[in-house]
Amino acid sequence: MLGGDGGVATQLAARLLVRMAELMGAERLVPIASAHVDGCLYHGPVSIDFAERLVAGGGSVRVETTLNVGAVDLLHPELNRGDPKRRTAGRELMRLYSALGCRPTWTCAPYQLPNRPSLGEQIAWAESNAIVFANSVLGARTERYGDFIDIAAALTGRAPYVGLHSDEGRLATVHFRLDRIPARLAASDVFFAALGHFIGRRTARNVPVIDGIEHATEDQLKALGAAAASSGSVAMFHMVGITPEASTLAAACGQRAPRQVIPVSLADLADAAEELTSAGNAPLGAVSVGTPHFSLAEFERLRTLLGGRRVSDRVAFYASTGRGVQEELRARGWLDDITAAGVTIVTDTCTYLAPIMAPIVGAVMTNSAKWAWYGPNNLGIQVIFGSLEECVESAVRGERWRDAELWRDAHR
Repeated sequence: MLGGDGGVATQLAARLLVRMAELMGAERLVPIASAHVDGCLYHGPVSIDFAERLVAGGGSVRVETTLNVGAVDLLHPELNRGDPKRRTAGRELMRLYSALGCRPTWTCAPYQLPNRPSLGEQIAWAESNAIVFANSVLGARTERYGDFIDIAAALTGRAPYVGLHSDEGRLATVHFRLDRIPARLAASDVFFAALGHFIGRRTARNVPVIDGIEHATEDQLKALGAAAASSGSVAMFHMVGITPEASTLAAACGQRAPRQVIPVSLADLADAAEELTSAGNAPLGAVSVGTPHFSLAEFERLRTLLGGRRVSDRVAFYASTGRGVQEELRARGWLDDITAAGVTIVTDTCTYLAPIMAPIVGAVMTNSAKWAWYGPNNLGIQVIFGSLEECVESAVRGERWRDAELWRDAHR
């Protein structure tokens, strides 16, 4: 490939990948089974320049390759706001990546698609939450790849064999120990998001192992991983007795003692949750959920919490998801129920990345630690962080509502 046997685009991709492998300290490349590309999100003219060069050079991906969110919602064009030229450029970039043979999935949650990676499978995924989910929950193996390197891996079918691709690189070195977490809080989505935020702030680039949680759904693990990858640089975590490479604490650490043990108290988690709220006493203007993209199970819970009620006219409610999940909602007859309740479905992008939301007076409430972390800087919007139940109840009432019992014992 370096010699040009695969064409001009593949030659460029191979040059980039080999140089990156050298910088990462890898001694060899490893074949991959799939890739997930983040470079399809428009950040400026260079995004298009690079993609055009690959298309003009005859580029075609060698492995199953899915695409992350883009800069516009292709299925609901009426939602796209902002600069028309930037919208046009965003659409063009999405077209170019599709022309390289990538699947136009447009989701930050490729693990919700069929045929997801299996335990031990080598992959090259970009998008921070997808990386941490693939490594932690699926047990697939990927390093933290970014724009340009992600498509280079897809065009060559290779990745640098280093870090989280290797057995040694996946061992936990920091132990987070939980104890005496109230059962109701431990079952809440807000608990996992707050814990992920706390872990991200304390872990740096190490691999953490979490002990003391008895049960977790995939959506709860998704929330934890997305939060840890946003507030820190976490690309993988273990959870004892739950994630596939952590049957025991010793197994997660490779039979070694962790370098650091960090106890996690209820007060620590309450402080982490409070840190994600930047709104002060600002009134509620909107609710945004689905960062990462909402799953079918999360929509089922949303529908249950709404219970036939409608969102207040004073509040805009956005739920971001993948187009595949939207089609399943339609097939089950849930889509009309949810939209009739006043929820706007967003696909192909995310509300903290693209100008989707209408002008808002007040703060945005979310159950996503990732949205709460990035929203203020990306959009200049104040955020209220809370559980999905708090988000729904607040939206229906038209004002901020808090579950007084959820954190009742946090500061006793």
